[in-house]
Order: sequence, then structure tokens, then C-alpha cells
Amino acid sequence: MAPSARSPAIRLLYTLSSSLKTTSSPLLTGSRRTFSAGDPARVEAEWWKESMERLRNIGISAHIDSGKTTLTERILYYTGRIHEIHEVRGRDGVGAKMDSMDLEREKGITIQSAATYCSWKDYQVNIIDTPGHVDFTIEVERALRVLDGAILVLCSVGGVQSQSITVDRQMRRYDVPRVAFINKLDRMGADPWKVLSQARLKLRHHNAAVQVPIGLEDDFQGLVDLVQLKAYYFHGSSGEKVVTEEIPTNMEALVAEKRRELIEMVSEVDDKLAEAFLNDEPISSASLEEAIRRATVAQKFIPVFMGSAFKNKGVQPLLDGVLSYLPCPIEVANYALDQNKNEEKVTLSGTPVGPLVALAFKLEEGRFGQLTYLRIYEGVIRKGDFIINVNTGKKIKILSWRKPKRLIRLGACLSYRSINISCEVTDEYFQEVPRLVRMHSNEMEDIQEAHAGQIVAVFGVDCASGDTFTDGSVKYTMTSMNVPEPVMSLAISPVSKDSGGQFSKALNRFQKEDPTFRVGLDAESGQTIISGMGELHLDIYVERMRREYKVDATVGRPRVNFRETVTQRADFDYLHKKQSGGQGQYGRVCGYIEPLPEGSSIKFEFENMIVGQAIPSNFIPAIEKGFREAANSGSLIGHPVENIRVVLTDGAAHTVDSSELAFKLAAIYAFRQCYTAAKPVILEPVMLVELKSPTEFQGTVTGDINKRKGLIVGNDQEGDDSVVTAHVPLNNMFGYSTSLRSMTQGKGEFTMEYKEHSPVSQEVQMQLVNNYKADKAAENS
Repeated sequence: MAPSARSPAIRLLYTLSSSLKTTSSPLLTGSRRTFSAGDPARVEAEWWKESMERLRNIGISAHIDSGKTTLTERILYYTGRIHEIHEVRGRDGVGAKMDSMDLEREKGITIQSAATYCSWKDYQVNIIDTPGHVDFTIEVERALRVLDGAILVLCSVGGVQSQSITVDRQMRRYDVPRVAFINKLDRMGADPWKVLSQARLKLRHHNAAVQVPIGLEDDFQGLVDLVQLKAYYFHGSSGEKVVTEEIPTNMEALVAEKRRELIEMVSEVDDKLAEAFLNDEPISSASLEEAIRRATVAQKFIPVFMGSAFKNKGVQPLLDGVLSYLPCPIEVANYALDQNKNEEKVTLSGTPVGPLVALAFKLEEGRFGQLTYLRIYEGVIRKGDFIINVNTGKKIKILSWRKPKRLIRLGACLSYRSINISCEVTDEYFQEVPRLVRMHSNEMEDIQEAHAGQIVAVFGVDCASGDTFTDGSVKYTMTSMNVPEPVMSLAISPVSKDSGGQFSKALNRFQKEDPTFRVGLDAESGQTIISGMGELHLDIYVERMRREYKVDATVGRPRVNFRETVTQRADFDYLHKKQSGGQGQYGRVCGYIEPLPEGSSIKFEFENMIVGQAIPSNFIPAIEKGFREAANSGSLIGHPVENIRVVLTDGAAHTVDSSELAFKLAAIYAFRQCYTAAKPVILEPVMLVELKSPTEFQGTVTGDINKRKGLIVGNDQEGDDSVVTAHVPLNNMFGYSTSLRSMTQGKGEFTMEYKEHSPVSQEVQMQLVNNYKADKAAENS
């Protein structure tokens, strides 16, 4: 019997018998050894190899309103995962499958990334649909962290927009191979060749079209495949019937030109195809497809597909492209850090044969407790197994499914996939996890096991986003994802005092789910402060609190997260001396503060340069803690101080009166003493703003940007629209959406994303300092 044809039960018995032949006595005597059968493992590895090669993990990312969720809906329909197509915004009362939240359906935007899976031509495809709005960028970040490939959706009218650039940058950060899909070819003004050029110019893509549209706008009928040299038309009420025909005669010249361009572009990055091309050898469809795959997996080339998801055209060929050009899990290099070897970099095999290594990349509060999304990088996870959280050391057990009773009595743990029988019995504390599931948007399917390359979820595991799980045989951790800093804050409080418990519960849940959502307490006013990536981000959480927890909240005016920094070196020499009967307090610290070099990755640095024992070494941590605490609140407007280096050069201690508290207070007062001499400045968040409006309103729009103290860095023309790019202080962008609508008769739109913190002008600094002093005086009166 071929290995791939074995039923699970037969493989289970085969493994058991093979193992027992080689290991008889230890199983019966209760020895704490682990055994495995040799030869059958190689056979099973081949069985897994075929399964892994037919697996794809992809994400769909784009600028807002480019059609990501609409595209995902069509993919699910054509693969048979859903049986009806529903549109975004829930116009038909149902809404798109992947937009499961009521808020998503009302607003017509994706707020949370959603996972699903489907099958296409005997391949399993795991899909994560991500938000397009910059306020929810963490959802894109953590999805791309765990994916093997991606589809970058571009609008054929809007082209490469601000969030397209951000998403592409995130894909580069995590080395994600991708294909591009130019969507909305049915819209007025559609120009895929312009978008292709923009991707080369703005995104630095080495790309070429693998398809040519047959007609555009209202005349868009189908596509010509430049690799297979066939024309595709999409018939049926939902475009489910793909009809293959010969290339239209009037397009043969254009197709020949575009195919030659495709071959030239791929030849530049693939030696094998280049050799055939330079020798003027005929290039077959199979050799061109193989070359495109090699170049795409190596991230040297991006094939560009085309279509209209809304009009049900071009989705099936895109799915074929995902299978043909994007990598399977074993073709992607993933690394872990070995905690037993000083975080030495270890390459993971990506196969189910090795030890279990899984990353928790997303948390949700579900109806049955915390839902933890896992990407399995190596090994197998199944019900009945123990898994260990490497970050916390906690041992967890996935609740067992039917095991042979005799083996349970013997304390054995049977692993038929990796062919191990473990006789180790442990009395350590464990949590029982009731369910191991695969997600389909907000629906779940119970599964017995999952192997490397798959994306699954478990219930009841208490962990944080970014934790790594193993089977205990290795101590690996995966590198974490990039989490941007919040740029905006709001004061929030419940309207009713009786809802305080639900209010706290909601904030704790949201904070655990979303690393960019922060909750803090203003020490002076006692107010609860929530921070996030923008107005919409915080508004969504306030609305979710009202809907999901029935808590009405009062929200203060949005507050920008300013920062302070120093611009020059300043020395300090402070003696903290206090005598009040009994043991006193004594601590002297000397040194200087200075700005960190521009572009430094750290925000605060402390260096001890004391030679000798002027201050005993056990007091140095307390001094550092004091300086860090002082830097949490600058004296200008009370915001944190960043990009600062504190150097300790000398000091003095008393044999009796010196203590950690005395030196901590000395550090705090020393910082305040020298801070003004370091010429501090206020830094404000500056946003990259992209505005699009009809050309007739260009003067009004740019004039308003100048009034808001913005710096215009780009001005392009797209058909009848003017596209203005500017750097504008976030503090001047509140309420801009309403202003833009009134200036452009409702025809203008804009997007913005955080760029950097920059120093404010002297005039603005004086105004902010005076406002801060006035607020303090009002609080004290």
C-alpha cells in the first residue's frame, strides 16, 4: 500500500507495531526514555512532503477600498467554501463573509484581520483578509509575519496609494513573496498600464503583466494569459464558468509585445531563462511558468494579474497564479532563536517531522474564552499533546481525543505522525484546552491535529501575542513582529459608576487583542487615557465598548502624543541629603545628559562611567531607575523625554545613610536640575497625508494645508483629479474630514499615516508650554 493512501488508523497501527518491535521492555517497565522507529519515518516524511507542497498560506492586503474583501468573497465562492456572494457594507442584510463584525458591515471597512481556508484544484489555501485603513496597520503587520505569500491588490483607477506603499514596505520587512492584482478594470478611468508603471516607480517593483485585459471599463470582457497564450472569458450569473478560447485577432500584436516584455523582465533575474532568451530559443509556456515561479519565490520578480472582483472576472486565473507562483511552506526560510545557545539563529525545516514550533500571532476574546491563533512552523500539534509556552515556561495540555485505553494506563503518548512513543509521565501543572480549531471568518471547525505550515486556533491558552510554543524538546523562540507606537490619546470614563467593572473588562480585553491600543492612568488628573493609531481606531473601540459590553463612555478631546527631547549636553551634580532623626538619606550623583545620535534605535540610554567605588555598585540600578522615571515626564509639557543619553561619571555615598531610595531620588532631582540647561524641545507627530480631489479644488485644498502648517512634498495629476502629498502635524488634522468635504463639495478624500516625530516651531512650543502651565494652575486652584 502506498504511504499516501494509508488511512490514519492503519498508519497508527503500523507505527505502534514498528515501535514495539524495536522497544519492548522500556514501555512495560515504565522507563523515562523516548523511542522512535527509523525506516518508516522516512516513508512518512515523503507522505508529508506531498501534503506540504499542496499548501499555500496567503494574505490579501491593499489600500482602503481597493477591493480586498470583495476579492476574498469571490475566492471563497469559486472554491466552494460559501454558496452565495454577498457584498461589502451588508447592503443585502448579510454582508461579506470575512467582515463578521456588525461595525465592519455598517462602515464598509475591514477592522480585524480574518482567517479562512479553502481548496482549489487539490491544493489547500489558508487566507487572511487584512484591513486597508492605516489605523489598523497592526492587523496587516501580524498577518504578514506568519504568511508565506501575499496578494497585493491595486486599484486600476487609484493606482499606487499611500497605504499601498505602507503594505508593500511591511511585505519587504517580513520577506514575503507576492503577486499583484490590478482590480476594478470595469471602472471608468481604469488604466492597468499606468498602475504597472507606478508600481515600478513608487514601489520599486521588478514586475511585468502576466495577463492582458480584453477591453476596459464598460467594455471589459475577459483576459489573455501571456504564459499559456489563451483567452479567458467568464460566463454564468456569477462568472463561475471560465471559457478558454483563442486570442482575438486584433490583439495578437499587443499580446506578442507584452509577452516579450514579460520574458525580458524575468530573464533579468533568472539565469536559466536568460540563457534561452539570449540564444533566441523558443520559450515554452512550461519553462516560462517555472522561471516566473523561481523568480517570485526568490522575491526578485512580481507577476501582475488583472481583473474585476466585483464583476466576477479574473479571480480564477489569480487563484491558479497563487498555486503556480507563490511558495509552499517548505520553500520559505524561517528562523528561530535557540534560548539554550544564547539566542543562536536556527533554521527551521518547515516540515512536520521536526519538534513542534508554533507562534501565537493574534488573540481574540471568543464566546468560549481567549482564542489564540497559531502558525505552526515545524512539527505537529494534536489533541492529547502537551505544549510548552517558551516565554512563560507554562506547560499546557490540549484535551485528549480517543486514545487506546491500554496506552493511557501505561502512561504512553502515541504520536503516529512522527512515529514516537513517549513513556515520560509528568505531574506538572497543566491547563486543559478544550478545542483545537480551524477558522472560517467567525466560524470554527474542530480538528484532531494540525501540522507544520498550517494556521489554526486554540481556546483557553493564557498567553500574549508573540509567544512561542514547543513540545518541550527544544527551547526556541520566534522573532516578534514590529509594533508601531500610538500617536493619539483620549481621556475616557464610563457614564455610569455601576458599569466600572465592565468598563475595565472591556479595556483589558481590547489591550490584549491589539498591541497598538494602550491604556494608562494620568497620575495627576486620575483619568483613564486610551491611546491608539488615530481617530477612527479609538472611535471603533469606544463603539465596541458600547455594543459588546453595554458601557456608554464619555470621551474627552483627542490629545496628541507629544514627546520632549534635549538638544545639547548639560552637566549635573546633585546631592540629596536628608536628616530627620534615625537613619537619614544621602546620595550624590555627578555626570551629564546629552542627545542620542540621530537615527538611534533606542530612546533612552544609561551609561555608568564611574571608575572605582565612589558609589557602591549595588546602588547603580536604583540610579538608572530614577533617571528613567524622571524621563517619563519632561518639565516643558509633562510628556515623555526621548532620544536622551545619561552618563554617570562620579558621586558619593555614606556608609550608613545611603540607600537605594536616596540614590533614586538624587537621580530624579539631578535630571530636573540640568534639564532646562540641555535646551529641551517639544516633538510632535507628523503625518504623511495624501489628498485626492478634482483639479478645480486644488488651490483651495493646498491653501488649507498651508494654513495647517503642512509641507507639500508632491503634486500629481490623475485624470481629472489632483493628488497632493504633504507632511502635516497631527495636532492640526483634527476634524479635517469634515473640512475637506465642505471644501470639495463632498468629492475629496484623504488618507494619512504616521511619519515621524519632529520639533515644533518656537511659537508653537511657547503656546503648548503656556497651555500646560495654565492647566496645572487650574488643577491646583
